[in-house]
Amino acid sequence: MNKNVVHYRIRRLLAIIIGIVFLLAGLFKLLDPVGAGLVVEEYFRFLHLGFLMPAAKVTGVTLALGESLIGAALISGIWRKPVAVIATVLIVFFTILTLFLAIFNPNMDCGCFGEVIHLTNLQTFLKNLILLVLALAAFCPYSKFGENRKRKNVSFFIVAVSIVAFMVFSLKTIPLVDYTAFTPGSELLSSKVDGNDSGEDGYTATFIYEKNGQEGAFTLDKLPDSTWTFVRTETMKINGPKVEDNVPILSFTNASGEYVDEMASKGNVLAVSVYDVKELKGDAWTRLSEVVEGAKAAGFTPLLLSASGRDVLDSMEVIIPEVREKLLPVAYMADRKTLVSMNRSNGGATWFNDGQLIRKYPYGNLPSDDDILAMTGDDPNEVMLSTSSKGRLRFQGFILYALAFLLLL
Repeated sequence: MNKNVVHYRIRRLLAIIIGIVFLLAGLFKLLDPVGAGLVVEEYFRFLHLGFLMPAAKVTGVTLALGESLIGAALISGIWRKPVAVIATVLIVFFTILTLFLAIFNPNMDCGCFGEVIHLTNLQTFLKNLILLVLALAAFCPYSKFGENRKRKNVSFFIVAVSIVAFMVFSLKTIPLVDYTAFTPGSELLSSKVDGNDSGEDGYTATFIYEKNGQEGAFTLDKLPDSTWTFVRTETMKINGPKVEDNVPILSFTNASGEYVDEMASKGNVLAVSVYDVKELKGDAWTRLSEVVEGAKAAGFTPLLLSASGRDVLDSMEVIIPEVREKLLPVAYMADRKTLVSMNRSNGGATWFNDGQLIRKYPYGNLPSDDDILAMTGDDPNEVMLSTSSKGRLRFQGFILYALAFLLLL
């Protein structure tokens, strides 16, 4: 076989490998747009670009969409030279950025593959370094890329439209597959730790924040200002060591500032979470009050968990008095980061059964009174397995569909 042909095929193979990495990295982030925004927020903090925080989610989703489309173009082989140049520029940029991460080693996740795959700062840099070597081997010299087959334009267009549709779908709902600590089937720590009135066997949640390289520990009722960066949650046994179990921690306080985490671990609980109260209009609060009333009527323990606290809800003019009267008795305060992890939808609901997370509902698909009543007769484990399995199969099917179209059509 001609050496030039072999060299060309090797270059195309390397371009396809790079394309698959780009495509998967983009799709994993588009799966969870809120999570992509949180990752960008971490980068803005690291780069001291706090004024860009309001644009974090848009930036994260735009970058993810760009990665996906570049990956699809590399796999299909269309617009080879400009796509190769763009891909190389991005790889060089991220290699330099992750070099600084490896040097300074801030307590943050690169977010290269969303919540699906977590890498250390050094691993992230080495991954980008390998991609850079592959890119130089695949694209240099930036000429003689060959011509793509015309039908590849069709396959790229179909997949590109599908990716955009997937992005829109993800923006309107919660992730098809949940890779946070609050994944369906997980059991809350409060259901694993027995408490008593004396508090000797109880626990308390401590929130670790960082500022100027120094970490500080805060309680839920005394959180720091916005200049501090949330790092992690640590749960300490009272008069005992830190709890090391890798389980989700849902800590929230009542109007008196007392931790009442055990409320979420007994029987059927429907927790409505609002991590940004300013985003919800008056009719949204009315809808949430209807869900709370429906849960109460069905025998559930309704919880309204917000990051702003009961006093803020009490003073919000967009909430009409009748709705406020229904919500305040079940209103509790929780950490914003915890609420975002528990349910990506602002105003979404989460069903717990004896402390086990069964199912999540986005704000746009909150359960009706009849749905909640029907939930009392359902087998929680069956619902949990069915819902999570369907989401996982759909996402895996979408990835296989995109790769099949790009590689085979």
